[in-house]
Amino acid sequence: MFTGIVEELGEVVGVTPTAQDSVLVAVRGPLVTSDARHGDSIAVNGVCLTVVDVNGGVFTADVMGETLRRSALGALRAGDPVNLERAAALGSRLGGHLVQGHVDGVGEVLAREPAPRWETVRFRLPVALSRYVVEKGSITIDGVSLTVAEVGDDWFSVGLIPTTLALTTLGTRAVGDPVNLEMDVLAKYVERLLGARPTDAPVPGPVAS
Repeated sequence: MFTGIVEELGEVVGVTPTAQDSVLVAVRGPLVTSDARHGDSIAVNGVCLTVVDVNGGVFTADVMGETLRRSALGALRAGDPVNLERAAALGSRLGGHLVQGHVDGVGEVLAREPAPRWETVRFRLPVALSRYVVEKGSITIDGVSLTVAEVGDDWFSVGLIPTTLALTTLGTRAVGDPVNLEMDVLAKYVERLLGARPTDAPVPGPVAS
């Protein structure tokens, strides 16, 4: 579990195919590797990956085909910057919102509107995911916990403060770039529970004696 507060802007060192539909990705991140061990979880652009090895500030992780198909990690190349966050510790402050690191789909940068102290960025999202996005609700973009400013049928916008622009990949994402999207898990559970309610079931009548 993560919070969507990026700890470090890392760099992809290499991407090595390991099978027909999987790769081994190596990422440099001195902060997140300072206490990392084999088996730990680190979110890379919002995708929860399991550490395979740590060596000199670089960690490696396996990325299977399902993850490559459902996220934008398949487009990573050596030299690319990536947002990094270690798994949250029990008892730590929840600065963002509850983030699983399970990407729901890939969005796209539609427009950027600079302002003196912040920037408004609009993203396209798959229509099937739009029902989970509400104005002033939470959404995770490339591992960054953000608040939705506006929402449409297939788009939404957020405001990025100077810190987010400077310390995450969202500051340099260009129009047309893909981004990983994770919806608020609470919305998905509520939908599932309400959909499973037997609202049309007949009301039991009196039992004949």
